[in-house]
Amino acid sequence: MTVRPSALALTPLLLFLALFFGAGLYFTAQGEPMGFYQLRAPVAILPSLALAVWLAHRKGLAAGDILLRGMGDPDIVLMCLIFLLAGAFAYVSSAIGAVDAVVSIGLSVIPVSMVLPGLFVLSALIALAIGSSMGTIAAVIPIALGVADASGLDTALVVGAVIGGAMFGDNLSVISDTTIAATRTQGAQIRDKFRENLKFALPASIATVVVLALSGGSAPVEIGSTDSPWLVLPYGVVLAMALAGVDVRVVLGTGIVLAGGFGIVFAEDYGVVPFVGDVWSGFEGMVEILLLSLLIGGLGALTKASGGLDWLAQRIAGFVRGRRGPRAGEFSIAALSTVADVFTANNTVAILVSGSVARDIAEKHGVSPRRAASMLDIFACIAQGVLPYGAQILLAASLASVSPLVLAGSVHYCWILGLVTVGMLLWPRGRRARPPATPTPRA
Repeated sequence: MTVRPSALALTPLLLFLALFFGAGLYFTAQGEPMGFYQLRAPVAILPSLALAVWLAHRKGLAAGDILLRGMGDPDIVLMCLIFLLAGAFAYVSSAIGAVDAVVSIGLSVIPVSMVLPGLFVLSALIALAIGSSMGTIAAVIPIALGVADASGLDTALVVGAVIGGAMFGDNLSVISDTTIAATRTQGAQIRDKFRENLKFALPASIATVVVLALSGGSAPVEIGSTDSPWLVLPYGVVLAMALAGVDVRVVLGTGIVLAGGFGIVFAEDYGVVPFVGDVWSGFEGMVEILLLSLLIGGLGALTKASGGLDWLAQRIAGFVRGRRGPRAGEFSIAALSTVADVFTANNTVAILVSGSVARDIAEKHGVSPRRAASMLDIFACIAQGVLPYGAQILLAASLASVSPLVLAGSVHYCWILGLVTVGMLLWPRGRRARPPATPTPRA
């Protein structure tokens, strides 16, 4: 059955964004520090699912079957499995003291004249290893505040360096939920997306290091001790295996076992029972994003079946005035990802919401899956890193007692990344158009 493109089919998605964004504004206005996280996304999406089912039913579609097929899509289910494994690895690694070991070792090699760049690089390495900007901010901000107090450096500048490094590492990390979501929705390989991202992130990070080096001075740094540097090894193994192209499920499974084993051997008062409990705690920490992934899969299937995604793709094509080609597609995906993140204040949610539409745009404009995944992740990262109501800035602001608005202007990396990426996309290319990308078969 052929369904015509329809703007009405997008109203369920708009309802979800309105509920999630509206509730965040309301609770923030009421003085709630984490206002955008009072109404959980898996709950906010339920009325939208009901509306999408009703609209599909009105068009004569088997709404229930479409919903279940969307939720049970192999890509969605695999994404959920990877989320669980990533959560378990991150939690076990933190529980055995591996994060503390990375922080301690990192600070021991930072020259006192390069405190701000050093904190940026340290945060980037930790986020790259653990795949979590929030976890990195929570681990490094207390140390950064001590550095700020001891050196007299501006607190917002110090905290902004940490946030920027956390966003850089999270954006590139092979186990980050944003990387997983971007690659799975676009049908790209994590290794290829990493290489593509690096083309934009590396120049931006170098520029950021220069800016930070010129912005601060030297500061005395007190280095804490760590029980065993061996606790860092699981991170290195995970990164090496992932970059070597090993299946991400094998990578994360190996990381969990290694982290648990090293914890039992080297960490004090750690054994099999705490390890098993930490694996479960890691699973629990990913329940929200897992549920949202399943429900987004169902909502996306209903929206597409009802003609909403076809209508949106047509409108985006119109915005670029009929011009076709990779550049038009890339800017369309960039705009889509940025707007979605502004409305959801969550880069993973933004990627999940816009993933299907971005994939259609990429196929029609000859954008490769790895490039599409990179654009989705980069622009969600840029927006998320400077949103005053985003979780990263809210967490850092609460820890440092600094205004979120002040911090938003101090995250130099995200602003520089935006300028670098847009500049590179606008840079003149060869006149010969690239052939359209071969669409990746969908399950």
